[in-house]
Amino acid sequence: MAVTQQLARIPAEYLASCRRSADASPDGDPLWDPPSADVLDMDWAPFLIERVCEMGGLDDIHRNALRQALDGETVIDLVFLNTHPHAISPFGPDPTALSAAQVARVAELLGEIDFPALLAALPTDEAEAAVLIGNGADKIVGGPKAYLLGHFDAVREFYRGASQRQCLVVLWWD
Repeated sequence: MAVTQQLARIPAEYLASCRRSADASPDGDPLWDPPSADVLDMDWAPFLIERVCEMGGLDDIHRNALRQALDGETVIDLVFLNTHPHAISPFGPDPTALSAAQVARVAELLGEIDFPALLAALPTDEAEAAVLIGNGADKIVGGPKAYLLGHFDAVREFYRGASQRQCLVVLWWD
């Protein structure tokens, strides 16, 4: 089974409910099960998207927003989501999250990124582009550009929807 990055957009009340469930359960079960429509599997794209943005010269403000979108923050206590035997991230780092205010700011800044222009700065030849990107981009069937554009668009739309609904975003590797 491949370990991939997952994102879930959830209301603050849902996270509080999970915390209460973990506290009340004898084995710490938070009953974490966000609706599948509110979960995004980023696969291994985060590293590659960040690399394209770095290579394309994306400014620090937008790169930091992208980093937040893909890495989250540790300010919100999520230890209860990563306790055996109900850990949501058994194979990776501890889960992280962004508050609704952080999600709104990240969504705004992601909306300003012209990712197709960043991809256009790469060599036209997919194999050459994959070599420059590195991190296994050469193993992407069909080349990295369409794969990365699809994942970038998905994360941008995911955050836009989370912002509109004033949701938190929880991130983990599973």
